[in-house]
Amino acid sequence: MSDYDLPRRSKYRRPRRDVSWVGLLIGLALGVGAGLFYAWTIDTRIEYDTDPWQLKAADRAQYIAAITLNFAYDGNLSRAIQRLIELRPTNDPIQEVADVACQLATTGYASTSSGLRAIRSMMVFYQLQGRTGCADTLIAVQEEATPVVMIDVPTPTPLPPASKTPTPESAARPSPTPPRAVVPTAQPQSEYQVAGINTFCDVNHSGVIEVFVQNFNGQGVPGEAVRVRWDTGDDTFYTGLKPERGPGYADFQMEAGKAYIVEMPGRSNPTAQPLVAAPCTTEAGERATSSYRVFFRPV
Repeated sequence: MSDYDLPRRSKYRRPRRDVSWVGLLIGLALGVGAGLFYAWTIDTRIEYDTDPWQLKAADRAQYIAAITLNFAYDGNLSRAIQRLIELRPTNDPIQEVADVACQLATTGYASTSSGLRAIRSMMVFYQLQGRTGCADTLIAVQEEATPVVMIDVPTPTPLPPASKTPTPESAARPSPTPPRAVVPTAQPQSEYQVAGINTFCDVNHSGVIEVFVQNFNGQGVPGEAVRVRWDTGDDTFYTGLKPERGPGYADFQMEAGKAYIVEMPGRSNPTAQPLVAAPCTTEAGERATSSYRVFFRPV
């Protein structure tokens, strides 16, 4: 039998493979891409348990600024030192504050009022502990004063008593005596306003007021004072002490059943309506206390 008499093998009669490796690779690539897109864009994870020593260099500097600003408010040196030690510095923690202040003073960070205030708080902190840094020659530690201008305010001179002899008109006219008076050049006004208040119910974050201080571009502003007031007291705290939540973040734990007013002291008006720590129910049917997110932005 010749080769021509044998049946030819057709490509349609070839055995089929159980798995298409090309299709498997394409499906795997699409699945990984879709998973990354969902995790990075749609449902991004918020990190809550970052230790201070794990922060990046820029966030580390913001954290140090928040520590010194808080020290300027409460004067608790031991607490400030402990927070600096938690950063695990390679040398003296107070000298690291001086080094960070020097670094920030040579950048655009010192061009804003909040940045300048943060650097000055660092300078006061390390100077009180006998340290020095290059920021001492770059930025002067001085109090910010309201600009004033001297103006003349005319005070009328009383008319002389009447007499039988007519007084010439020029002598009877009062002559102004110009004293000096101090008048502010501008009326004080709020720098920030409440841009929004959101309510949420979460068992893991029950009864919390979360505050976000942002600039015009929506970026967080660290080292800003936030005050919460209620019927029997008040508390002041600063943004930036939890950098894993963002440089402009700060929070306050409410007491169930109480109402609170939130403001930036001297820089914004208080919230128009009190934030009440009322009972709430989560989507899973769990009981918790209502929480709030308050956003402050420049006027």
